[in-house]
This record gives sequence, structure tokens and C-alpha cells, in this order.
Amino acid sequence: MTAPELIAHLRTLHNPANVAGQRRFGITPKTEQLGISITILRPLARPHRKNHALAAELWASGIHEARILAAHIDDPAQVTRTQIDAWARSFDSWDICDQTCGHLFDRTPFAIAKARQWSARRDEFVKRAGFVLMASLAVHAKNLPDDTFLGFLPLIRRESTDDRNFVRKAVNWALRQIGKRNPRLRNAAIAEATTIAKLDSRPARWIAKDALRELRAF
Repeated sequence: MTAPELIAHLRTLHNPANVAGQRRFGITPKTEQLGISITILRPLARPHRKNHALAAELWASGIHEARILAAHIDDPAQVTRTQIDAWARSFDSWDICDQTCGHLFDRTPFAIAKARQWSARRDEFVKRAGFVLMASLAVHAKNLPDDTFLGFLPLIRRESTDDRNFVRKAVNWALRQIGKRNPRLRNAAIAEATTIAKLDSRPARWIAKDALRELRAF
């Protein structure tokens, strides 16, 4: 299917009730939203995997679900630095951020550098993307050395005082996933969370308490 054909098909799946439901869960993109679940989008992506040109056309449409589809279709080997930055700047909801980082960006050669760089950004969803990348790399990048993740821990502590909901949840997610990677990183993450818990910051204390509860039970 071509991009126009896929977009036309997506529009036939428009579900206003799902749009309302998604918005109750904080999925409130500024772009056109069709209310199509990820369980429907994944099978649509499967026949078109690693079609970089198609992914670019779908993203350019501006339709929320077409962009999620693009993230599942694109070829990480063909993603450029220009593209990864442009797409990240256009993130306007937590789900497009998480789907794109967890299914595409974490498989690019720039993932580690962007995790570090974006973690310091002011924009809410670009900053979230930095920590989603850390969490995704902890799960998917089996061959990365522990030192990569140990290097993320000071960045997690630095940003743990950000009180924005979608940032603090991603910071917490990164800390927990790093700690679940192996025993050495678990001990390091617990030590970092213990330090974060002592900061004079409500979001930092929440991040630390939630992470410690899971990591100590893991």
C-alpha cells in the first residue's frame, strides 16, 4: 500500500469514542487524532517494515496514528541525525514519544548520544524522549556495557526534580529499567535512588520511593 492508501484506510478506522478515551489518559496531540489502538496499528505496519520512504510520507501527514505507524515501519539504519531531531521536536503526546523511541530511535546509532542530549532539554516531550531512550536501551540493547547505564544515573538524578508528570514518570522508568538489567546495575540504581530520595523535591522523592519499592522486590 502507498502512503495515501494507508492514510485513507486509517481514516476509515476513525473511532471518536476511542479518541475521547485516549484523551482521558493524557493522549492529547495537537495533530489529527483518529483513536486507533496500537493493537490495530501493529499488524498494519508489518508488511511495510524498513520502508524508510513510506515512513517519511506517513510522518509528514501529521496524523497521530500515521506517525505511530511510521515509527513501526521506518528502518533505523536509514534514520539520520536531522530526522531524529526533527521528529523529536514534533512530539506532542507521551504515546508518540514512547512508540517512536521504543520501536525506532533506540535502534539507531545515535540512541545513546540522544538520550544524554535530550535529557537536558527544556521541551517536555523531548526531555521525556531522552529518558524513554534510556529505559528502552536497558531493555533492548543487550550488548551495551554496564558503563553506558552507569553514565545515565547522574543524568537521572540531575533531572529528578522536574515536576512535570510526563517527565518524572520517564525519569522513574529509566531508573527502574536500568536497575532491572542485572545485579550490578540493580545495586547502582538502588544507591542512586537512595541519594535521590534525600533531595528536597517532591517529584524526586516520588521517583526514588517508587523505584526503590520495585527494585528491592525484584
